[in-house]
Amino acid sequence: MRRLALGLATALLAFAFALPSGAHEMRPGYLELRERGPDVFDVLWKVPARGDQKLAIAAKLPERCEAVAPRRVTASEAAVAERWSVRCAGGLTGGTIAIDGLVATLTDVLVRIEARDGSARIARLTPRAPAFVVPAEPGRGEVAATYLRLGVEHILEGVDHLLFVLALVLLVRDARRLVATVTAFTVAHSFTLAAATLGFVHVRQGPVEAAIALSIVFVAGEIAHEARGRPGLTARRPWIVAFVFGLLHGLGFAGALREVGLPQQSIPLALLFFNLGVELGQLLFLACVLPLASLGRRAALRWPQASAQVPAYAIGSVAAWWTLERIAAWL
Repeated sequence: MRRLALGLATALLAFAFALPSGAHEMRPGYLELRERGPDVFDVLWKVPARGDQKLAIAAKLPERCEAVAPRRVTASEAAVAERWSVRCAGGLTGGTIAIDGLVATLTDVLVRIEARDGSARIARLTPRAPAFVVPAEPGRGEVAATYLRLGVEHILEGVDHLLFVLALVLLVRDARRLVATVTAFTVAHSFTLAAATLGFVHVRQGPVEAAIALSIVFVAGEIAHEARGRPGLTARRPWIVAFVFGLLHGLGFAGALREVGLPQQSIPLALLFFNLGVELGQLLFLACVLPLASLGRRAALRWPQASAQVPAYAIGSVAAWWTLERIAAWL
């Protein structure tokens, strides 16, 4: 496993260093049209941003839609939000909604159209498909597929979560213990993801993101202790640590989900498939890591004894830097 760690940790950490300290920098854009009267819609358009810089994309509504109220702009650390109202003669059905500039980006845009009866239509626009024609009836399959993809993308683009999982893999070498550890992590973050998304738990996202980075520092320290022959709690009872920190990571998942919103009439379905997408992405990551681990164990290469410390210090250094940056941003 130590032989594998040198190459695997280097590749993932190189990508991590290329990203800013935010947990999930490639967040999707979000366009919501909520019907509040005959052919009248309130529009919410969220564009991913970082500081004063926002993504150069713009929402383009059907030509028959005319603004009936001025735009109001608000900004946060992660997005710039615009709100206005439009009147679309004959409604939106059959009209084309497009995102100008999306083809030149690496992000997606989630579009949600809510009718007065509470039903919702969901679409996911990508650089390859930056426009869609509004269908007459929303489909539950469309909601499920959209949020499943969002969950997969969220975990695979969340380098901090992947570093935490990688640290567990490097520390827990027995297959059964690893399964128990990953299961504990899954169960824990499923609880807090649901609780935070449904409004039962309210926490500020800044402290959560800083604490997630700190959890990676802790596990990296456990790898270093284990390499010196002094195994800590994570090496002895990894499922306990995975469960406790899984609760924390679930709050991070919930924060990302709040960025794009949930369809009001399909909240349980969207929440379920987002969570399944997170798990699918995590399994895809493990499916890549574990075969490499097996090859690493069989390799005949001999590394210096000190090399066992490299993954721990590499992972811990990145996570410590993230912790400091996130605390500074929060304060």
